Amino acid sequence: MRITEIFHSIQGESSHAGRPCVFVRLTGCNLRCRWCDSAYTFTGGEKIEIEQIVEKVKSYGCNLVEITGGEPLAQPEAFTLIERLCNDGFEVLIETSGSIDITPVDPRAKIILDIKCPGSGEVEKNRWSNIEHLRAHDEIKFVISDRADYDWGRGIIAQHRLDRWTILISPVWGEMEMKPLAEWMLADRLPARFQTQLHKHIWGADVHGV
Repeated sequence: MRITEIFHSIQGESSHAGRPCVFVRLTGCNLRCRWCDSAYTFTGGEKIEIEQIVEKVKSYGCNLVEITGGEPLAQPEAFTLIERLCNDGFEVLIETSGSIDITPVDPRAKIILDIKCPGSGEVEKNRWSNIEHLRAHDEIKFVISDRADYDWGRGIIAQHRLDRWTILISPVWGEMEMKPLAEWMLADRLPARFQTQLHKHIWGADVHGV
């Protein structure tokens, strides 16, 4: 597999925010979101065998692991890695755009499905059929850049009855202010969890490997 980095940090997003976590960041992505904060993963990386990846993960002594990217499911070997980590007793999170079929993902892993809003420039890449393959422990994320994104996301939540899962609403870092977004959610009684990128508050927005 082609890997950009493996590191131990604080989980910055999702309902698991604040927990120590090992991140396996895969190289490559089939999307080009306008506000992407991990474009450095699009190319390069290092070819590493799955067994070596697992041993590196184990070396940190942390049970929570996130497979991320880029788009981790763009590499077919990712499904094997996820299964292997689950077999070894790890709690596995998958951060995916949802543009790729999630049905091959081991059901023990927890998917964080990032539905792309219009402001991302990649709204047409959303694979809507993935929604009905989500399990109770999975989560859905919307990254919001402006009021138009928020209104679109609110409509999608209602249309697809997404309140069956944990919904995460996240402002685009450095672009969407937190206060108005929080106030819109409160005014609408939106059935969602507001989140910010905790790791960026701790280490800064442009630091890799954290």
